[in-house]
Formats: sequence, structure tokens, C-alpha cells
Amino acid sequence: MSNRPVEAGARRGARAGVAGAWVGLVVALFFLWGGITSLNDILIPKLKELFQLSYAQAMLTQFAFFTAYAIISLPAGALVARLGYGRGIVLGLGTMATGCLIFIPAAASATFGMFLAALFVLAGGVTILQVAANPLIANLGSPQSAHSRLTFAQAFNSLGTTVAPLIGAQVILGSIAGTDPATLSGEALRLFQAREAAVIGHIYLALAIVLAVIAMIFWLWRNRLGKGAGATPISAGFGLLRQRRLGLGVAAIFLYVGAEVTIGSLLVNYLMQSSTLGLDQQSAGEHIAFYWGGAMLGRFVGGAVLRVLAPGKALAGAAVGALFLVSLSALTTGQIAGWTLIAVGLANAIMFPTIFSLAIEGLGDDTPRGSGLLCMAIVGGAIVPLLAGAAADHSSLATALAIPAACYAFIALFGASASRPVKADAS
Repeated sequence: MSNRPVEAGARRGARAGVAGAWVGLVVALFFLWGGITSLNDILIPKLKELFQLSYAQAMLTQFAFFTAYAIISLPAGALVARLGYGRGIVLGLGTMATGCLIFIPAAASATFGMFLAALFVLAGGVTILQVAANPLIANLGSPQSAHSRLTFAQAFNSLGTTVAPLIGAQVILGSIAGTDPATLSGEALRLFQAREAAVIGHIYLALAIVLAVIAMIFWLWRNRLGKGAGATPISAGFGLLRQRRLGLGVAAIFLYVGAEVTIGSLLVNYLMQSSTLGLDQQSAGEHIAFYWGGAMLGRFVGGAVLRVLAPGKALAGAAVGALFLVSLSALTTGQIAGWTLIAVGLANAIMFPTIFSLAIEGLGDDTPRGSGLLCMAIVGGAIVPLLAGAAADHSSLATALAIPAACYAFIALFGASASRPVKADAS
């Protein structure tokens, strides 16, 4: 009796095991950058109190972070196309580690500007990592399950955004709670700033070490994840926008991130209103966990749903659900108004990974550059909230919800238009 079928089955099993191991390692990257990114929400109150900043000045932390997506994404796409996914991931991790290390001189000098520089470099590394890891996880397996894999990976990204703030709040914010820097001056204030800044420096030094270790693992196996397609001009990425699916996907990512960040930014003040839940500030802040936790839970469930439901239809349904929840919240009061807006987190769950995987479908060798354009569109998280904030200043928070509602309406149309697959290397 021939052993060939058994040997062939063993080889297929071994390949599947290796692919599964790589999926697990790349998924761990999603968890890592999600956790590091969410620490910004902890840094904002820390730096605001430490340097006695206004709210506008404190929000420069988010501006510095999100601006990196607009500046770095397209060059990152060209670099990943040239270097390959493995080397691109190493470059992203190395850049993140460098950004973390810049926190050390920033802490030593207790200079707000250096903290902003560190955040920009750190975000640049996160951008490169996203440009490489998002299409890579989609390619590590059959094309039919790409949407499901990316949604599953994004679920671990959400897990990181949920876990890291809980730890960071204890470590970074724990000591500042007992001291009001506004009551200090002169040498006492300088000593306080140096001590509290050192806490931040120690946290990011530990993160730099972790990032360096993971970068070494990917460097050792860098050729297993695909080689680069050669050097291309950075400007070549913009030409891809002529492909209708990708162009609409870039707009959808811009609007989705803008809507998600807008609701998260307004939620505390919205829930404090007497017309909604009438919560105090701390309680309203604690309710944000339900918003992000809903996204995390929805992504774990969505990874399974997308194996049986067409991704375009699933995206359109989720966006219509979000549009309904936001509109209902804006038009009602009390418990309904508060909890329907919180529930938008669950509706958000599959949107980013599904938009991303639909947009790069059929790009072939242009996938890294397409990924760069999509990551550049994340800058919507810096722009759309400003528009909503201006609307709230001129009218009300309920009126400002019309802006994310409009974003979800566009996403629903994109999902409906992307219901059918595109041919590989379509142009």
C-alpha cells in the first residue's frame, strides 16, 4: 500500500500548523499596538495635570499621534512593497521602540514638546506596522476567509485597547491623584514634574524592550512572510485611487475612524447631560468601557459571522444599525438616548477590518501601497471630531451626532456596492 496520501496529508497538516502559528503571532501584534495606542487616553489627563495644560493643548497628544498616519502611511506602503511584509513589520516595531525610547529624554527634561515628538515617532511605527500587518493577516490563508481573519485579529486589537488603559491608569495615574500640581510652585513643582515624568519614562522603556524582542523574532523569520515587489515611486500609490473599490474604501475608512473617535470623544459629556443619563464624570468615564467592550465582543462574534455572510452585506447591515442607533439617540432622551449611543460600539465591531479587506481585494502586488492609502485615511480620527466639536459648540451634542450619522450612511452605501468580489489585479 502506498504511503503517499498519508505523507501528503502530513505535509498539508504541517503547513497548516506553520500558517496557524504565524496567524497567532501576527494577531499578537494587533493586541500590542492596540494597547500602546490606547495609552494615549491615559497620557492626556496625566500630561494635562503635569504641565498644567488647557484642554486644547492636551489634545495635541492625539493630534501628534493621528497626524503620523497622514504623513507616514503612503511612504510606508512603498517601503513595505519594497522590503516585504516580514521586514516591514520589523521596521514598524523598530520605529515604535525608538518612539518609546524618546520618552526617556522627554521624561528627563519634563518637556511637553518632546513628549509630542515621541508620540509622533511611536505613531509612525504603528502606521508602518498596520500597513504591513493588515494585508498580511488577510493573506495568511484562503481568500474566502480573509475578512473573517482580519476581523478576528481586530478583535484582539480591541482587547488590547480594553486591557491596557486599566493597567495604565493604575501605574501612570495612580500617584498623581493625591497631588494637585496647581498648588505647587518653584522647586516643589519641578521635583513633582520630574518624578511623575519618570513614571512615564519607565513604562515606555519597558515597552521598548518588549518591542525589540518581538522585532528580533520577526527578523529571524523575515523571509517566510513574502518578499518585496521592488522599489516604486511613492506617488504611484495615489494612482491606485482610480480603482473604484479602493478609492471608496479609503473614504470609508476616513469616515469610519472619524465617526468612532467622535462618539468616543463626546460620550462622557453626552452621558453627563441631565437629558440623557445624568451621570457624574467618573461614572460617565467608566461607561466608556461598555462602548469599547462592545466593539471587542462584536469582533470576536463577527469573525464567525463573516464566514457565512457576505462581507459587503454584513458591513452594510452594521452601518445601517449604527446609523439607526445614533439617530435614535439624538432624537430621544433619558436611558434610551444614553444606551443607544453606547451600543454603537457593538455596531462598529466589524467595520474597520471589513472595509479594509474589501478595499484591498484584488490588488495583488499593489496591496502594500493600497494598505498605505487606507492607513493614511485613519487621519479621519483627527478631522471629523473637530467638525463635530464645532457643531456641538454652535448647537448641541445631540445635533453634533448628525456628523457621525452621515459617516455611517456613506459606509452603508460602500458595503452595498462592494457585495460582489473583484477580479485579481483589477484596474
